[in-house]
Amino acid sequence: MSGDMDEIVQEFLVESYEALDRLDGDLLALERDPGSKEVLASIFRVMHTIKGTCGFLGFPKLERVAHAAESLLGGLREGSLAVTPPIASSLLSTGDALRQMLGNIERSGSDGEEDFLHLVATLERLRASGGTTAPQRVPATPTAPTRSTQKKRRKVTVDSDAPARSSPDRGGDRVDEGKLSVSETNIRVDVHALDDLMTLVGELVLARNHLSQLTVGERDPDVVSAAQHVSTITSDLQDGVMRTRLQRIDSAWARFPRVVRDLAMALGKEVRVATEGDETELDRSIIEAIKDPLTHLVRNAVDHGIETPAEREAAGKPAEGLITIRASHEGGRVTIQIQDDGRGIDLDKVRARAVERGLLRAERAKKLGPHDTIELIFQPGFSTADQVTNLSGRGVGMDVVRTNVGKIGGSVEVATQAGAGTTYTLKIPLTLAIIPALLVISNGERYAIPQINLVELVRAKPEQIEAVHGAPVYRLRGQLLPLVFLTKELGGEIVSAPSNQIVVLQANDRRFGLIVDATADAAEIVVKPLDAYLKGIDLFAGATILGDGRVGLILDVIGLARRARVLSAAEERELQPEAVHQLDERRQQVALLVFADHEGGRMAIPLELVTRLEEFPRPELESSGPLPVVQYGEEILHLVDVSRLMLERRHASRVDGLGSSGDALPVLLYEHEGRRVGVVVGQIVDVIHHDLVDLQPGSRPGVAGTIVLEGRVTEVLDLPQILSDWDEDTLAALTHVEELSA
Repeated sequence: MSGDMDEIVQEFLVESYEALDRLDGDLLALERDPGSKEVLASIFRVMHTIKGTCGFLGFPKLERVAHAAESLLGGLREGSLAVTPPIASSLLSTGDALRQMLGNIERSGSDGEEDFLHLVATLERLRASGGTTAPQRVPATPTAPTRSTQKKRRKVTVDSDAPARSSPDRGGDRVDEGKLSVSETNIRVDVHALDDLMTLVGELVLARNHLSQLTVGERDPDVVSAAQHVSTITSDLQDGVMRTRLQRIDSAWARFPRVVRDLAMALGKEVRVATEGDETELDRSIIEAIKDPLTHLVRNAVDHGIETPAEREAAGKPAEGLITIRASHEGGRVTIQIQDDGRGIDLDKVRARAVERGLLRAERAKKLGPHDTIELIFQPGFSTADQVTNLSGRGVGMDVVRTNVGKIGGSVEVATQAGAGTTYTLKIPLTLAIIPALLVISNGERYAIPQINLVELVRAKPEQIEAVHGAPVYRLRGQLLPLVFLTKELGGEIVSAPSNQIVVLQANDRRFGLIVDATADAAEIVVKPLDAYLKGIDLFAGATILGDGRVGLILDVIGLARRARVLSAAEERELQPEAVHQLDERRQQVALLVFADHEGGRMAIPLELVTRLEEFPRPELESSGPLPVVQYGEEILHLVDVSRLMLERRHASRVDGLGSSGDALPVLLYEHEGRRVGVVVGQIVDVIHHDLVDLQPGSRPGVAGTIVLEGRVTEVLDLPQILSDWDEDTLAALTHVEELSA
């Protein structure tokens, strides 16, 4: 076969595979809505295009099957036939047969030895009998594509919403005039080219970081300006290249309706799949990594969650079960939920099976709460199935799901309600190539912690660290936080210090504190894989090159928690009954963030109003209009002093500075009318839980009331009202500055 013909065949295979991926979904949609002319026309176009092209390329067996299916679809389109289950099943089998022949073409250049005459005969009988003949099951199954097949199929289209390609001989099926065809609006790029481009962008990011380090303290404005310009261009290029690697998440679950249909039929159930957020985009590598975990969760919902039609009707539910898959962007991550309306997880059965397998004692099982009971299903080899089948019961499932999702920095959570169903929630990063991270220092070496695992930073004195059964813990807002010394886990010796820097991390559903020598800075890092001789070390997830050119290791938060044997949630609650009692009492209380102004006066606001606590070095302050500002990430944060906020409006003067005289400014970040504002205070004291029944009326504007907290009179501020009543000239000027900046 000539080189030109090879390219034509490859293009035909790519287009045919993409068309067949859509075919399954369209056929299932047609089965649910037989009167949809639009869906039927789409299916007919797919089959017509495959038939016409394979005839030109000389694949007679493929053409024969496609022609028989096209003839049957023609009867449906003309109205002489109606969509029936036998017709739908036979057309689905046709798609399987076409995939098998396409695989043969890629491997050998021919459409294979199998002629599928039995399938052709079935399609013809269905057309002749009006669609009532029971279809013969096609024995062939789609073969797994070879490595070369996958390389050819893994293409990225720039515009996935463009209309389908039109063939010149389609006649009435031609795309409407005025609409652009795929060839005019799309370009195909091999993913290997994108991977190479992403690698180069990663190197550019490393060079940008190095350049930023070199220009620290540089006084030449031209050099600083050039470095900032390079940084801006690098960020824009990074965003652009990362967008080219993004794919719609529906490519990960496009096959689920077919999987659910076949599995439900085998189990005698009726199940429908609904999806939300199909347009949510993820890095291609992430999508590939989550396909298997998502498939298992969907199969698990059909097998274990959804009841039989008789059971559902007896429970007052529709006979047809529903599995809803939804995706959305949330805080720099993607959240995927798989929700079924089935029977829910039988917690008593889970506890009993755990006792049978020796995972816990019977007395402990009786005290186990719902959350900790659900955690048992993630134990290796755990299964509640009564017998082993080809669908379930082997105990290979949920632990693999959590492990695979954890490998890409994600987490899995489960919520269930008896008789109402179960929801699996996956939270995963957008990409793995370039990630934001916090740099920490231990024994003079710097390590990177992915920000997706970062919760907050806390500083504690040695006397604030307690021991529970020999394990170090820290009381953080009434809860005992297990502590891990990074130096110890790395094989070093713990050195006492006047204060301890605690990095609070999230590992799956658990939080723990990592004690480090110091925190350096936040930075975007390029993830480099570890060499083979380091892959067995569960402390590290990869490596990166830091701004000064040195290599830094990326900590694996889950592996670190596992190695340090951080207490499970169940064990923790068992060891701290007094904390549980305190938390029960505080359910009706309000968490108040207590701070002091610059004169030492005590004030407090509800903690829920504060989005973050920060400290900014005074040299970082700049001027912009009437308020001091500081660069905060990619935005300009306006700062206002709490003491000036409390001045009565008739005495309020122009804000020309901040009252704090220290080297660092403690700042409360607050969202005010869609605008983030930094409120500067004198000192952050503590978070105290307290009910407000003893709140006395306030003595001045902006004070919701006065209360005694830990022996000190404390004013509880009405911060939303204070900022709303703040000097109109200041707010107007602030808005004007922001409009100019935009």
